[in-house]
Amino acid sequence: MTAPAITPELKALLRRVKLGKTLDTLPERLTLARQNRLEHAEFLELVLADEVDRRNRQAATVRAKAARLDPAMTLETWDRDTSVTYDHTLWAELTSLRFVDDARGVFVLGPVGVGKTHLAHALGHIACRRGYKVHAERADRLFKRLKAARLDHTYDTELRRLIGVDVLIIDDFALQTHDATQTTDFYEIAVERHLKSATIITSNRTPDEWLAALADPLLAQSAIDRLQSTAWELVVEGESYRRRQKPTLNPNKTTENKARR
Repeated sequence: MTAPAITPELKALLRRVKLGKTLDTLPERLTLARQNRLEHAEFLELVLADEVDRRNRQAATVRAKAARLDPAMTLETWDRDTSVTYDHTLWAELTSLRFVDDARGVFVLGPVGVGKTHLAHALGHIACRRGYKVHAERADRLFKRLKAARLDHTYDTELRRLIGVDVLIIDDFALQTHDATQTTDFYEIAVERHLKSATIITSNRTPDEWLAALADPLLAQSAIDRLQSTAWELVVEGESYRRRQKPTLNPNKTTENKARR
């Protein structure tokens, strides 16, 4: 049983009402409708559901790009390697994004190379798919950008943008020391987002060690106390995945190459 032909007139009408992308799946949907003897309303619902799903996925992709999320660091691409350990129950809770609805934070902590950034960005991608506004940036770049914004008088605009997003991801925090200006910026972000929006921080250091990396102990303690009091802590432990990327010789290939010579 073949589906009815899609006429040029129908194609033109769909494009006119900005539904041209439905043509990608329309032949299959027409066949399905005939095979299952769908009512007109059921068929229309099926086609429109396809279009809504496509637009949602497109919008999520646009939001993820604007958020500066790594497109390769999604939940689907996360490798549950046995050499890396973490609380899977807590991770399942975090992927529900209830912490975003509750305006709580997340600390992803652990040594170098265990996938902290990947996990943080994966949460960012989930948030984008659900319509949240997200921004992700490495800590050193974020603070340098805010410092530069003071020079061109765009600081207030930049700070409001960081404060206003639903999910802010600060990667590699306290990896290096932060001066007085950067400490002040960190304080402002922490205070303004406290109990209002979700903040995700990845770090090789524990919160107790962050204080030593910030210039003003009083501002630092105030900011860290606010963040820590409302944050989940996901500790990731194990061997760096970068070590597993180290090239090694394949004895079989070496022998094969010698034979060819």
